[in-house]
Amino acid sequence: MQAQPQVRFFLGANSPGGFYSLYDQLIDPAQAEEIYILKGGPGCGKSSLMHRVAEAVEAHGLSVEYIDCSGDPDSLDAIVIPQLKTALVDGTAPHVVEPRFPGAVECYVNLGDYYDHDALRQVKGEIISCMKGYKGCYQRAYRCLTAAAQIGEDMRSLLCTQALEEKMAKRARGILSREVRKAGSDSGRPVQRFLGGVTWKGELCQFSTADLLCKRIYELSDPYGLAHGMLTHLAHGAMAAGHDVIVCPSPMFPDRMEHLLIPSLSLGFVSSTPALPYEKRPYRRLRLDAMADSELLRRNKPRLKFSRKVSAALLEEAVESLAQAKAMHDDLEAVYNPRVDFEGVYRTADQIAGTLLARL
Repeated sequence: MQAQPQVRFFLGANSPGGFYSLYDQLIDPAQAEEIYILKGGPGCGKSSLMHRVAEAVEAHGLSVEYIDCSGDPDSLDAIVIPQLKTALVDGTAPHVVEPRFPGAVECYVNLGDYYDHDALRQVKGEIISCMKGYKGCYQRAYRCLTAAAQIGEDMRSLLCTQALEEKMAKRARGILSREVRKAGSDSGRPVQRFLGGVTWKGELCQFSTADLLCKRIYELSDPYGLAHGMLTHLAHGAMAAGHDVIVCPSPMFPDRMEHLLIPSLSLGFVSSTPALPYEKRPYRRLRLDAMADSELLRRNKPRLKFSRKVSAALLEEAVESLAQAKAMHDDLEAVYNPRVDFEGVYRTADQIAGTLLARL
């Protein structure tokens, strides 16, 4: 049976400044019914528990938003169940989550209770050995990302002229006039999600999530990171018209927008690059480099080509360091997993799912 498409985002990013967290954007505690904060160390079943709860609620027809781990996109860091105004989240480092309204909204789930502590004490030396070098791999990855980002900024600043900004603003106004209709008197609200990330598997982007939420996709072909200005105009215009928007920052430049989704209009804007192409046929395609000063492009073509090559090589080095960190983490989990009572973990998952489904 073919797997159903799923809404998947990241809330953390491996960025030039280190781990960048958007976990405060997961769900508004003031509006939430319940938030389960999972605590526990490596291999204790946090991701397994969330998968089990997600499967249970999906079997009852509810939708689930999956938040993948930036360190390992095959693992979960959180799930959101919008119809139940509920979330489950791994609240451990590097994305530590603590309650704002403890007891009233958030509750802790301590999966460390399912460790066999006596058995783990017997392999203490293996655990310490696996921990060594793990942080060093991430530090090297972040240094490579910093260098790649500096080169990327050099390329962007070279082409980002006032004339280009005016062209993109004009194009954004045209798109807003055609695509965005008024939806009430209140302004829309933004929520932030990473659509992509730099992971041990390489650079990833969840274009399938954009396709699932938005039937009309504008592809912004953007090899030089120019999209932020246009996307800012589009986001402000959509919110002024009363539409909530999903703002997707760049993992390499978290203060800049890379994608924009407006689910209420089934309208999305995704940036594509040679490294991360948008594979489907878009509703519209805009070449942002074609809006740049053609003379600037011609005169600096060798420099831009060299910069892209060096930046790509640095990204490859960062990915290799992340892969080394992933291998060390796998070794650590291999030590822990046999010494965890997973039946207990699954019982807890079933209890949580039962509690949530009883509210239907």
